[in-house]
Amino acid sequence: MKLNLRVWRQKNADADGAMSTYEVDGISADMSFLEMLDTLNEELILKGEDPVAFDHDCREGICGACSLVINGDAHGPERTTTCQLHMRSFQDGDTIDVEPWRASAFPVVKDLVVDRSAFDRIIQAGGYITAPTGAAPEAHAMPVPKPDADFAFEHAECIGCGACVAACPNGAAMLFTSAKVNHLNVLPQGAPERETRVLDMVAQMDEEGFGGCTLTGECATACPKGIPLFSITSMNKEWLRATRKAGSR
Repeated sequence: MKLNLRVWRQKNADADGAMSTYEVDGISADMSFLEMLDTLNEELILKGEDPVAFDHDCREGICGACSLVINGDAHGPERTTTCQLHMRSFQDGDTIDVEPWRASAFPVVKDLVVDRSAFDRIIQAGGYITAPTGAAPEAHAMPVPKPDADFAFEHAECIGCGACVAACPNGAAMLFTSAKVNHLNVLPQGAPERETRVLDMVAQMDEEGFGGCTLTGECATACPKGIPLFSITSMNKEWLRATRKAGSR
C-alpha cells in the first residue's frame, strides 16, 4: 500500500507549524496507524531528517497516550484509539492528514505531541477519595447496588485520551470531567467528598480554559471507550445539587 501523508510539523510550542507532505510505500493493511508512522520515521532517520514526534505508550488501547486527528476525526475513522486503528481502514493511494489535538488547553509541544497536563490538574482537584483504606477490603464488605456499580464501571473506563476535547467544536472537557466525577460520586467510598469533588473539578476545568459545553454530542461520538453523553447531564445535576447545598450553609 502506498500512501500520501500530510503531517503537522512544529519544532516547539513557540514555533509556527505547517503541514509537510511525505510518501510511504510498502504499508501492510495489518499494520496499526502508529506502526505506519514508525515506518515513516525510520525512513526520515535514514535520510538524516528529524522524525515525527507523536505520543504513544501501551499501544493496546488502554493508556490513552496516542492522540491524533486523522482526516479531521479524533483517532481516525473508526471508534477506537489511534494505536488500535489499522491501515485496512484506508485504501492504496489515499492522502491522509495527520494533526495534533486542536484545543487552547492542549498546547502543542512538538509536531503531534500536545500538553494534556490540564487533565491531570482536574483530577488533582477532586478525582480521589480520602477514606483510609489500609489493606484491600473484602470484596463484599461494602454492598453496592448493581445499577450503581455498572454506572461507576461505565464511567471509570475513561482513559483520559482527550478525544472528547479534540472532537468538540467548543473544545470542552465536560465528558472527561463528568466521567471522573460520576464514577466516584455514585459509590459509597466517594460520598464524603461528593459535593466538594464536583465543585472543585468543574472549577478547575473552567480555570484551564476549556470551552463551554453546548451538548452537540461530538464528544461521545469520538470517545473510544463509549462514555455516554448523559454522563454530562448527570454531572450537571450533581453540580446543581452541590451548589444549592453550599449556598444554604
